[in-house]
Amino acid sequence: MTIDTEILQTVEKMPESLKQELLHYAKYLMANYSQDISPEQHAVNKRRSGILKGTFVLPLPDNFDEPLEDFKEYME
Repeated sequence: MTIDTEILQTVEKMPESLKQELLHYAKYLMANYSQDISPEQHAVNKRRSGILKGTFVLPLPDNFDEPLEDFKEYME
């Protein structure tokens, strides 16, 4: 069974109110997703986790826990 025939069989079983909603949704999909967007362009705009990767250098320096120079007077 192809997807077209399965869609038609499902739509035939629907009441008129659902058919109307399905028509509106199909028109919405056609209007908003009919533009050709390549997968590469879509992936560039997609947010990704690990965005700060590479900004921290491990292991931390030996003086990591020492107070900053700006606060040395305050700490004394």
